[in-house]
Amino acid sequence: MRGEGECEPREQKLLDRVRQATRVRHLSPKTEKTYVNWIRCYILFHGKRHPRDMGEAEINAFHTHLAVAGRVSAVLVGDEEKSAELK
Repeated sequence: MRGEGECEPREQKLLDRVRQATRVRHLSPKTEKTYVNWIRCYILFHGKRHPRDMGEAEINAFHTHLAVAGRVSAVLVGDEEKSAELK
């Protein structure tokens, strides 16, 4: 027998919501995959913490890591920071 509230739908997982948002915006499958992969890297870099529990300091730490590790140029990281400020 089910208790009260058990019939309510579960909240979608973050990466599933990202996938859905990219599809609603008609972005390419390659863009969707790229967004999901970067978000996954961000989460793993911070010990599997959920992004809602993190802020600007964690974003800056991740960007610094990317620039120092050589995976992303400092210019691109700066552009991403400017883009995030506009949202």
